[in-house]
Amino acid sequence: MTTVLQVRARVSRWPERWLAVLLFAFYGAMSVNRHLMMQTTGYDLGIFEQAVRAYAEGRAPVSPLRGPGFSLLGDHFHPALAVLAPVYRLFPDAVTLLVAQSALLAVSAVPLTRLAVRRLGAPFGYVVGFGYGLSWGLLSAVDFDFHEVSLAVPLLAFAAVALVERRWGHAVAWALPLVFVKEDLCLTVAAVGGYLFLQGQRRMGLAVVGVGLGAFALIVGVVIPAFAPDGSYGQGHNLGLSGVGPLDACLLVLDRLASPVNLLTLLALLAPTALLAAFSPIALLAAPTLLWRFTSANPFHAATGFHYDAVLMPIVFAALIHALQAHSRADHLPTTPRPPLRDRVCWHTGLRRLVVAAAVVMAAFSVTTILDDRHWRADDRVHTARALIALIPEGTTVAASNHLAPQLTATHTVQLFPTYQGNPVDAEWLLVDTDFGEWPSPADDQARELATLEWTAYTRVREADGYVLLHRR
Repeated sequence: MTTVLQVRARVSRWPERWLAVLLFAFYGAMSVNRHLMMQTTGYDLGIFEQAVRAYAEGRAPVSPLRGPGFSLLGDHFHPALAVLAPVYRLFPDAVTLLVAQSALLAVSAVPLTRLAVRRLGAPFGYVVGFGYGLSWGLLSAVDFDFHEVSLAVPLLAFAAVALVERRWGHAVAWALPLVFVKEDLCLTVAAVGGYLFLQGQRRMGLAVVGVGLGAFALIVGVVIPAFAPDGSYGQGHNLGLSGVGPLDACLLVLDRLASPVNLLTLLALLAPTALLAAFSPIALLAAPTLLWRFTSANPFHAATGFHYDAVLMPIVFAALIHALQAHSRADHLPTTPRPPLRDRVCWHTGLRRLVVAAAVVMAAFSVTTILDDRHWRADDRVHTARALIALIPEGTTVAASNHLAPQLTATHTVQLFPTYQGNPVDAEWLLVDTDFGEWPSPADDQARELATLEWTAYTRVREADGYVLLHRR
């Protein structure tokens, strides 16, 4: 009998695992294809590959793309990237990071789907898992290079599920490693402690709050400045409050919080759940991330897109499951008059249909956006760029345009062209796409810098399809 029950339990988990496999295949195909078509960038895929490559070679995570001798631990605290080093050592390529990210995001769907199936029923639970896996927060991360927060997504998914199931020790065990993924996630750990405190786990909750806040203070105040070139926490400048008085700073922060962009982002986060996630206290775990984003002077932080919403999706969908579960239980409280069975069934059915419709609409919108031709149609110039890259000897120093940099970081020491944040271009080789964009400097400035470098220090080796390869004289 035990064997039969074990087999049934294993079979019951197959749908969630197959969903994760399908998501992994979709994420991987999309992100790897973008890289092969040279749509990935040095900022950020190239930077993270330089960090993981350094860990794999037993070195400190220095990124020449950020500047000579620039330690990435002086920018953000993400030593958890070292867990990818053994895999990267076996497969030294930027594709390894993209595949790893795809796997991490796909795995996060397993605990959430399993929880939804257990608490809300099989058909509806799988729809929730489907909506989560194709949520725009995850697809936006897949569509924009690799980032360290992909390591946090499965941790948050397992931690949030454990909180819903009131497995407090497991929740803490999954949440604590977040302090090694990125410094702002220390505040999320503190939020987990606050949730435990509100649920009556006062001693454990206070301890976790102390660990989260203490780790944040130590990392931001001591660790990152120790590695930073100027001895400070550079990300603090995103607040844009230096030289501003206390009263003016408060007014400025309040003005940013009231921005319509923030409201749109908040609504977009809750839309896949038909806004029901807002009715669960689990949603409070998203507060630290939303707070620093909504008070930042960087407009990209508050808006939707890029990778910033990936860490919020597990929280939002766990909150959805918790809210629906809580509503179902409320109908059975002895102190609450029970409505007629027909009314309860209609009410629950209506809620579920609302969530299904929202999840399907948002997933369809996300997938439609991702399936745009630009993600899958190769540029004819790609073959030309690869031919020029093949002319550059491995192990040399190359300064390259942003979208060319991650094609070189596995085998070369790569700098960024043009000059950015005061970091000079002094590489042995220079590979430039003369179809200049407007980042990191205006196109006219980039053209002038290229002309100056060629006039003063470099010889043109090859030119084709708008690409220029130069070698230092």
